[in-house]
Amino acid sequence: MSERAQTVSSDPGHYGAAGTGVTFAETTIASAWNVQGRAERGLFLDEVRTRLGVSLPVDPNTIAKSDTVTALWLGPGSWLLVSRDEAPPGVFDTSSAALNAAGGALFDVSDSRVAWTIAGAHAATILAKGCPLDFHPGVFRAGMCAQSLLGHIGALFVKEGDAFTVMVARSFARDVWHALTGTAAQYGYQVLPSAPYR
Repeated sequence: MSERAQTVSSDPGHYGAAGTGVTFAETTIASAWNVQGRAERGLFLDEVRTRLGVSLPVDPNTIAKSDTVTALWLGPGSWLLVSRDEAPPGVFDTSSAALNAAGGALFDVSDSRVAWTIAGAHAATILAKGCPLDFHPGVFRAGMCAQSLLGHIGALFVKEGDAFTVMVARSFARDVWHALTGTAAQYGYQVLPSAPYR
């Protein structure tokens, strides 16, 4: 685990009660870019797809994926693109110029967030104890994302398969980690080695 990760995460291992009701893995994001523009502009959407390799989701609180990039709907005209791979040199600058010409904008926010993937039988339960969102699988389904509070801290929640990814501002990562693991201790939790965003 990286030196930066160790400042907010426990070492891999089992913690809390016997059994494992929840697993945590710090999720490494190689690059994260905020895209802004008007979804009704075909030229803007085409430029994003051509330059960044993913189609932006236009339905609220949904995600879209390519082989290496996941696009998360943040709000009308705003998306977060996260990737497990570093962008080749120069791609951000050329993409930014192209999106500006198409009426959009691109911002590099790669170092702004810390993320964890949370899975297991009690994953939704521990998130629900600190967040007003309804994490029932019939409501918060795979392929959805939403922004809300986790305790008093703003967070972005993503559901892929049976697992959740939670992203928070780096400056609040330690507080959120302690809150999550404190809640999970009664169920028993396993900290897994860090892994790239899927």
